[in-house]
Amino acid sequence: MTKEGHRLDPCDWEDFSKEFHGLLDACLERMREARQRPWQPKPDNMAETVCLDDAPLDLDKVFEKLTKDIMPYATGGTHPRFFGWVQGTGLPVSVAADLIASTMNSNCGGRDHGATKVEEAVINWIKNIAGFPESASGILTTGTSQATIIALSVARFKRFGSIIRQKGVAAIPQIRVYAAKGVHSCLGKALEVMGHGREALKLVEINEQGQMDLEKLKTALLEDEKQGIEPLAIVATAGSVNLGLYDPIEDLATLCERKNIWLHIDGAFGFWSRLADEPWRSLSHGIERASSIACDFHKWMFVPYDCGACLIREREIHKQTFSERPTYLAPQQAGLGGGDLWYCDYGIELSRGFRALKVWAALRFYGKKALGDVITDNCKQAAYMGKLVEASPHLTLAFPVISNVCCFKSNNGKAEDIAACLQLSGDVVFSTTIINNESCLRAAIVNHRTTREDIVQAIKALERCVI
Repeated sequence: MTKEGHRLDPCDWEDFSKEFHGLLDACLERMREARQRPWQPKPDNMAETVCLDDAPLDLDKVFEKLTKDIMPYATGGTHPRFFGWVQGTGLPVSVAADLIASTMNSNCGGRDHGATKVEEAVINWIKNIAGFPESASGILTTGTSQATIIALSVARFKRFGSIIRQKGVAAIPQIRVYAAKGVHSCLGKALEVMGHGREALKLVEINEQGQMDLEKLKTALLEDEKQGIEPLAIVATAGSVNLGLYDPIEDLATLCERKNIWLHIDGAFGFWSRLADEPWRSLSHGIERASSIACDFHKWMFVPYDCGACLIREREIHKQTFSERPTYLAPQQAGLGGGDLWYCDYGIELSRGFRALKVWAALRFYGKKALGDVITDNCKQAAYMGKLVEASPHLTLAFPVISNVCCFKSNNGKAEDIAACLQLSGDVVFSTTIINNESCLRAAIVNHRTTREDIVQAIKALERCVI
């Protein structure tokens, strides 16, 4: 019988502990066997299997459903030959940290407690990697999509002041954000959410190297200036979605400083090349001059979903953009309501999970060098894949490999059909994209489990599919 105050905790903690340890063993086994577990399609009747009704199940049945009916049907990003999209690959130590975070159940929106200090430590670590000053600020987010909204909102507040918070976009001139063609779709979505609409985004032509064309950008700025359109920000891509390319960040920083324009870096995965060896580390040269940076830990830093970050050079402007303290959140001089760092003052969420802990655990356990070595490995693996493609009579490289992305065409068959065939066979996951108006296969290598032999096996499987 359950009673008030005891209705939801286990009636028998020893029995719960036994079942929980079995569940933990199943999770660890899946991680240990990640190399033998490629993506597999979910069963046709899965909707029926997971359908909810009002009848509760016994604990062992719930855990059985979790491990047998749900856990096997993930996106497959943990497998070493998952190259289709830039997806996180997971870390055992971060799984352990997530367990602790769920047990603590901290609200990281504010108040004076330990989780806040852990997030602050992570933000300080990222600032150091970016080359930002100690006075800069930052916040962990769900991902780069949310970080982009935060960064552009701060840019808007700096340009137009507090009137934007009181009267909205109707009180300010028409604005423009500039980015190279092929920029991530989250940028357009951010401008929609902020009330400016997608037309506020001007896509600048790229040059032969796939980078934003500086002369075309300057022309676009002049044209908008004549029409009275305010330049809000220039967005430099560090690691483009399709090809893993980097805009000329140093040149863009110089232009932004000269014209007093906010420079934002979309570094969702490419920011982390700063941990790699040369020549890849230099791809992001100049990023330390940016006004803001968005990046993801759940991509090329391998932590479980979800965790992104937004760095802002000017802390006070960042805080003024979002700070809102109703009476029930009024600061205290002491106690739980104290503390001088409330993350709700720096973003759009009041209720925030303790996502910093899985990042902290990864950084503390592996260290910068080990993580950087994997990122370097992935870049070398992409280059090696490019060489295998060039040596194959059945494949054609679609663009030179710059970082960790390799795109190529098959001389036989449609890219979409080939990708589906290889995914369903369990051999390898590629995605598809369009390059120079042609459909291509795309490999984005962000997996700490990938080896050179995986690259060889992936190309062999591909050749078997197209011959």
